[in-house]
Amino acid sequence: MLASHPDMAAKLRVLLRETAREAGLAALAYFRAGQATRADVWSKAGGSPVTEADIALDRLIAERLRGAMPEAGWLSEETADDPARLSKSLVFVVDPIDGTRAFMQGGSDWAISIALLLDGMPLAAILHAPALGVTYEAHRGQGALRNGEPLPLRAAAASAHAPMRVAGPAMLTKRLLPSFGAIDVVPKIPSLALRLARVADGALDVGLASANAHDWDIAASDLILSESGAALTGLTGERPGFNLPSPVHSPLVASPGALHPRVLDALAEGTTA
Repeated sequence: MLASHPDMAAKLRVLLRETAREAGLAALAYFRAGQATRADVWSKAGGSPVTEADIALDRLIAERLRGAMPEAGWLSEETADDPARLSKSLVFVVDPIDGTRAFMQGGSDWAISIALLLDGMPLAAILHAPALGVTYEAHRGQGALRNGEPLPLRAAAASAHAPMRVAGPAMLTKRLLPSFGAIDVVPKIPSLALRLARVADGALDVGLASANAHDWDIAASDLILSESGAALTGLTGERPGFNLPSPVHSPLVASPGALHPRVLDALAEGTTA
C-alpha cells in the first residue's frame, strides 16, 4: 500500500506534487488574470457555478491518483458521491478548483486542494495555487511546507499582528470584537482552503467559515494547520470529522494552537454581547 512505508510515503509525496502541478498547468490554460475565464460556465442544481475547467481537472486528478492507488476511495466536489468510500481506509478528498468564482473572474485566490485520508483523518495534503505561485504541503507527523520551505510552528498565545488579522463572514468576525477590541478584517478570500492555510503561514491570525463547508474545502488545510501548530475546530472546539455519510460541516474556526482557546471563548461570548 502506497501510504504505509517510508519509501511509499516518499512516492506519495511525489504523486501529490506531480498531480497538483499537472492540474495547475491545465487550469492556467483556462485562466485569464483580471479577465473572465476562457472556460464554459454553467450552474449546478443548487445554483453554484461550475466551469469546464473544474470538470477537466477533476478527471485529470482522478486518473492520476486512482490510477496510482486503486484501493483508495474517492470524494470530490465534482464527482457524484459513491457510498463505497465509507468502507475504505484510504480516501482521496479533492476540490479541483476551490474558489471557482475567483477563477471565473480572473482573481488569483483559487487553489487545487487534495488530501488523502487514513481512517477518517488527513494523512497527506497539497494545496496548490498556481495563479499565486504558492503551494502548501503537509504529511502527518512531518510538518508543513510552503513552497518547499518548512512553516514555523504557530505556537504564540497572542496575535501575530496588531490588531489581530481575521478573515471570514461578518456574522462570525463581529463576535470577536467584544473580547479582542479592534480587529483587522481582511478582504474576502474566495477560496476557503486558502483562507485557512493563511493561518498556518502567519498571514492571518483567525480564519472563519460559516456552515456548509464540505470535506473537500477543508481536508487539506486541516492537515496543513495541524502540522504548523495551528488548530481547526468547530465553534465549541470539536475537531472536524471526515469521510462521514454527510461531508457537510458546521461553522469552523482556525487559529494558532495556543491562541485557539481564547478565540473560542471570544466567539462564545460574542453571541451574548
